[in-house]
Amino acid sequence: MSDDNTPAEDPVSEAEELLAAVEDPQTADEAEPEPLPEPVVDEATRAELARVYALLLARAGETQIELRLDATRWACEVLGDIHTAAPTITITGTNGKTSTARMIDSLITAHDLRVGRFTSPHLHSVTERISVDGSPVSARTFVRIYDEIAPYLEIVDGQLEAEGRAKLTYFEALTVLAFAVFADAPVDVVVTEVGMGGAWDSTNVADAQVCVFTKIGLDHQAFLGDTIEEIAATKAGILDRSVEDSPAPKPVAVTAVQDEAAQAVLDEEAARREVPLATEERDFRLLDRQRAVDGQLITVQGRRDVYSDLFLPLHGVHQAHNATVAIVAAEAFLGAEDKPLDQETVAEGLARVTSPGRAELVRTGPSVVVDGAHNPDAAHVLAETLTEAFDFDYVVMVLAMLADKDSDGVIEELHRSADVFVVSENLNSRALPVDDLAEVAREWVDEDSVIVASDLNAALMKAIDLANSVDAKSPGIVVTGSIYTVAEARLLLGRGEER
Repeated sequence: MSDDNTPAEDPVSEAEELLAAVEDPQTADEAEPEPLPEPVVDEATRAELARVYALLLARAGETQIELRLDATRWACEVLGDIHTAAPTITITGTNGKTSTARMIDSLITAHDLRVGRFTSPHLHSVTERISVDGSPVSARTFVRIYDEIAPYLEIVDGQLEAEGRAKLTYFEALTVLAFAVFADAPVDVVVTEVGMGGAWDSTNVADAQVCVFTKIGLDHQAFLGDTIEEIAATKAGILDRSVEDSPAPKPVAVTAVQDEAAQAVLDEEAARREVPLATEERDFRLLDRQRAVDGQLITVQGRRDVYSDLFLPLHGVHQAHNATVAIVAAEAFLGAEDKPLDQETVAEGLARVTSPGRAELVRTGPSVVVDGAHNPDAAHVLAETLTEAFDFDYVVMVLAMLADKDSDGVIEELHRSADVFVVSENLNSRALPVDDLAEVAREWVDEDSVIVASDLNAALMKAIDLANSVDAKSPGIVVTGSIYTVAEARLLLGRGEER
């Protein structure tokens, strides 16, 4: 979870506006439309989803963190221990969590198991956060399950208030809802993406059978600490057992390549808990990758086998490493289930992976790429991916960020990839004012290379005009800075997908 998801001042209005904005998806010029798992919801269901979303948003937002697990655990227990209904794979880290979770989901689904996936944030609809069988849960199911668990959430709220404590937060309630959906389905395995940190994150209420660490960097320092070591120690909390007499077996852990400081902490924390830790480059590795049309071919040395010439329909070396970690996580889980990975099935699973909003080409003529990079590490990865995967000889960088993010660090990573910046504001209440963002950008590029647009619609129109008028063989537009920026741009470009 990026903390780009705090509720607006008027939760009912935000819910209605978001739902009203998502109409029948319009296909980008370059691709066939993706099949939708169900028709666009009718008006009655739309209204019911708006009602439920407003109730969720009325709770303390995702940046109003409660450092606790017991509240989520109480709610899960009164609902029948729904957090223990299926074995769990938990993913934490700073960047790459959602993509890795989607890959693990696809790999295990390809091996004939039913997967429930809980990720954050969402692009267009809150239902995207809870997935069953590879697709967002239907609006009807989302509403039905919420209404079924609402009385129990109220009981827990009452207990908390009687103790002088805050009621369940938005993210805590949403986590409980996800586990309730998965228990109702039911699913064979749950894949959860940690919202923030690990030790006290609501998703940690489930004892993971496989604990996955993507690359750890600096982000959310106000909650996680100012050093890599502090952040890594908090994220290592997913190794803990939080269920008394847990039915889950002792976990195994898998980690991507980490900075030396983060790796030392993970090694120490895993050893202290006597949890086996498989580390990329040390215990498994990406052997080879080659650029391919619409993606890349990769070969991975896993813990159990070598998986050769796998097509991954995502761009960038970071996604190849995410896939490597996902394969080993799937090996660890399916090996424990005595269902080892099959080479052909691994290829099938990876070939089906999508990751909307991550170096995603959403339009051609001119080409528009959207990416939710909101911190310097993610911006660095985006810059590398643009160089490798896209043949742009002129880049218009459309940038809109939130005020609590490191805009200077992001622009430092991106300015060499951009010929011109079009800076703007997204619709989030915490958006960085466009004049402030422009001032930061002018610290890195000439003043003539910074164009100010009051809103994203105006920014996109200006960017398209620039790309169409410039004397370049392959101009491109890159929209980035926040997941909110990406979501708004996708809607404006006709790529809002209602599930």
